[in-house]
Amino acid sequence: MKHILAILLLAVPFCFNSALAATDQQTKMGTCNKEATGKKGDERKAFMKQCLSAKPAADAPAAATAAAPATQQGKMKTCNTEATGKKGDERKAFMKECLKKAA
Repeated sequence: MKHILAILLLAVPFCFNSALAATDQQTKMGTCNKEATGKKGDERKAFMKQCLSAKPAADAPAAATAAAPATQQGKMKTCNTEATGKKGDERKAFMKECLKKAA
């Protein structure tokens, strides 16, 4: 009986730990809510929508992403845009060279 009680007492904090921890979305909601102080009605609704949908600035600056696409997907996107108008073997050769350069 004592063992069961001890196990239950040790397990209780683990059960509630995830419920008490604030998620990123909850943190973002709190921040946006504080910034929206004083706004009412449609103005507040529009502000909250914009604030909550905004990406965090720490993710990746747009200029750095455009200058050097780091992922394969980014390289493909850039080369694909540059290959507009090319078809067949010409496009295939261009994409091969472009992807080598991007690496």
